[in-house]
Amino acid sequence: MKPRILIKIGGRAFDGRDGFRALAQAIRNHREAEVIIVHGGGKEISQALKDADRETVFVDGIRVTPAEDMEIVEEVLSGKVNARIASWLEQGGIACRRMSGKTDRLLVVEPLIHRGRDLGFVGRVIQVNPKPLLDSLAKGEVPVVSPISVDREGKSYNVNADSAAAALAVASRCTDLVYFTDVSGVQVGAQIRPLLTVEEAKRLIARGTIKGGMVAKMESAFEALRGQVQRVHITRWHGMSTFESMVRRKPVPGTTIRF
Repeated sequence: MKPRILIKIGGRAFDGRDGFRALAQAIRNHREAEVIIVHGGGKEISQALKDADRETVFVDGIRVTPAEDMEIVEEVLSGKVNARIASWLEQGGIACRRMSGKTDRLLVVEPLIHRGRDLGFVGRVIQVNPKPLLDSLAKGEVPVVSPISVDREGKSYNVNADSAAAALAVASRCTDLVYFTDVSGVQVGAQIRPLLTVEEAKRLIARGTIKGGMVAKMESAFEALRGQVQRVHITRWHGMSTFESMVRRKPVPGTTIRF
């Protein structure tokens, strides 16, 4: 099976246009690998809501999304951020297909109830239709996916991009899922752990060593591994060699999670 890698881009993982052009070059250098990209855009959503005099509320790191905020969230993710990433990759010579979880019902969700609390239009993935992704890969395109999704009635929902990435990686049978972030990996004490098993990671969460937003990322990693994704990586972009290591099945900088 050829490598099929889902890249989830979050935080300041790439340094603007130049970073994405470097990613495009890495993809072009390894045409034997198929690539899917999922992105977030939390900071830009927060700024857009602030500009609209809307308050941003988080519960355990999850953005509460009332109906009156949903249009802004969708415009930022499926419009502004998605278009920018696709444009920069295309400038680097990569054919892209822009889509969201709403494209051909790629991601169908139900309302996420967190600790008994209604978070508004925040969705939990219950169904994945990987056909749009697989069709694009067959054409040599890189799908660039916004996590905005729909419920069974067609209403738009905001979905955590890490969770969306894990669900799509499983459904499209990816060999690797990589979370590119602005941190170097999972830090334990003063060091980044290069390899963690699921059981080790769960113990570190229970002890409070892994905490905050990294817990949600880890839970998404566990979901992907349970769905037969072979390796999950949490790392910073270290240049084109990072991508080559995944394609060649070599150790990847940062932290790799496995069973």
